[in-house]
Amino acid sequence: MQNRLVGWIGTGVAGLTLAGCVTINIYFPAAEAEKAADKIIDQVWQLKPGAKPATPPAQTKGEAK
Repeated sequence: MQNRLVGWIGTGVAGLTLAGCVTINIYFPAAEAEKAADKIIDQVWQLKPGAKPATPPAQTKGEAK
């Protein structure tokens, strides 16, 4: 009886160990990621030194969002 219990526990532990070793790989297209990075860098560099980025106008107290 005790050998059966140890066998079932061992099988369960082995199953959980195998399930815990699953790796999910996600691949991003390098060319598209590089284009997106270049676009962001270009947008950042368009700001002139000392210039402030555009901000939305301030809302008044009575104005609703």
